[in-house]
Amino acid sequence: MSDNYLQESFTVESSDGVKLRTRVFKPRTEENGDLGIVLVHPYSVLGGCQGLLRGIASGLALHGYTSATFDMRGVGKSTGRPSLTGFAEVKDVVAVSNWLSNTFSLPRILLVGSSAGTVSHLSDQISQIRFNFLMPIYFTRSTLWRNTSCTYH
Repeated sequence: MSDNYLQESFTVESSDGVKLRTRVFKPRTEENGDLGIVLVHPYSVLGGCQGLLRGIASGLALHGYTSATFDMRGVGKSTGRPSLTGFAEVKDVVAVSNWLSNTFSLPRILLVGSSAGTVSHLSDQISQIRFNFLMPIYFTRSTLWRNTSCTYH
């Protein structure tokens, strides 16, 4: 951890009772205090976990943005089971996004989806979030996934 940002762990509950392990990266000084950024990891069944996005989240905090990473259902310390379609995971994105907005008084939310994490943006349920922007990120090589240790249920 850097002296220039804080990292805290939380448990956020989704609408269907799944408990999601969440990390919030906050700048020590609120430079960009009205925008929260939720980072969505790649598809859990294929190896995705929040640890893959830690570098991006800490970089955002160093630049004054509050951001959150989380393990979707069935990954790491989150409860539940991953789905094959990804529809259940949309509830996870909605829960964490609304929680971040409400808990930290952030009126604007930017969703950043990595790889298959971007698919969760493309759902009718995503309209339940007060977000302003969507940003998909795609990796062309799988070396990042192979070098990260994640646990699954």
